[in-house]
Amino acid sequence: MSRIGKKPIQIPAGVEVKLSGDVVSVKGPLGSLSRTVEGVIVEVNSGVVKVTADDGHANGRAMWGLMRTLIDNMVTGVSTGFSKTLTISGTGYKAEAAGDGKALTLYLGYSKPVEYPLPADVTGAVEDRNLKIVLRSINKESLGDTAAKIRALRPVEPYKGKGVAYLGEKVRRKAGKAGIK
Repeated sequence: MSRIGKKPIQIPAGVEVKLSGDVVSVKGPLGSLSRTVEGVIVEVNSGVVKVTADDGHANGRAMWGLMRTLIDNMVTGVSTGFSKTLTISGTGYKAEAAGDGKALTLYLGYSKPVEYPLPADVTGAVEDRNLKIVLRSINKESLGDTAAKIRALRPVEPYKGKGVAYLGEKVRRKAGKAGIK
C-alpha cells in the first residue's frame, strides 16, 4: 500500500476539480491546471479527491503515490500558489527584472549580462538591493524547473561563495590554498 497514495485530498473553498476520462482539471482563484493521469482511478466526492491504484494497469501501483501528489500540487497551486527564492552573492553580481516580470537580466560575472526569459506561467520579482529573486507560479513543476535553470547559470562556488543559491541552501566552503613556509 502506498502511504501517500491512500491519503485523501481535501478541496479548499473556491476550488473546483473535474474529471473527463483520464484528464483531471482543477480550477481556482489563481488559475486553472489540467493533467492526464495514468495507472490510477480518481474519484471526486463531496470536497474530497480519492486516488486509488488501477490494478489492471501495468504501472498502477508504481504511479499511485506520484499521481496523488501531482493532483494535490495542482489543488494547492490554484488555491495558494507556490514560490521559490534565489539569492545572489558576489561582488558585482545582481539581477534586474525586465519586461514586467516576464524576463530577468542577470549580471553574474560574465562578460555580458545574461537575459533569461521566464516561462508564461512563472513571474519573477527582484528584491533586497537586486540580490534576491522571488519566483511565483501555480505550477510547481514549472517553477522548480525555472529556479533550477537560473541557479545553473552560476552555481555557488565553494571557495568564495559567489553565485546563485536557493534561499537557505547550505554551501560547503573549502579553505583554499595554504601558504607553504
